[in-house]
Amino acid sequence: MGSASGVKFRLFAQGVTLEHLVRLANEHLLALSPRYRLVRGDPANLSLHVVDRDMGEEVRATRSLSGGERFLVSLALALALSGLEGRDSFVDTLFIDEGFGSLDAETLDLAVDALETLQGRGRKVGVITHVAAMIERIAVQVRVEKRGNGRSVVSVVEAGAG
Repeated sequence: MGSASGVKFRLFAQGVTLEHLVRLANEHLLALSPRYRLVRGDPANLSLHVVDRDMGEEVRATRSLSGGERFLVSLALALALSGLEGRDSFVDTLFIDEGFGSLDAETLDLAVDALETLQGRGRKVGVITHVAAMIERIAVQVRVEKRGNGRSVVSVVEAGAG
């Protein structure tokens, strides 16, 4: 359709999927941080940009995002991917490995609130972190402690317990 190699059709189909992904991501991003909104860039290369509402609707390249901004946009995209099939809980479990160390206190609170909301909706959220402020807010923790000689001890700890 449109070319012998199918490139035009493939690009069209990927563009439709990307539009849907951006719409879903923006719903999550609105809840995480209303300051930002994703938009499609050049349709020929399926790129994304971020609109910064606090900066007069400035359109920014995604590579210009700070660590905290990048984390929020990535989380919104991950959540959107999990719902891309059109079902509310296509992915029941979400694991996040770090990224929290790049967040300021306000953004960290926002991210943890968002993860707690997901958990409240029935999603299982696993977080791998060394950030003390994050650890304090995790109700059930699986701790891995090195013992030396390639050995570790794994324990499950409830909030408030040692």
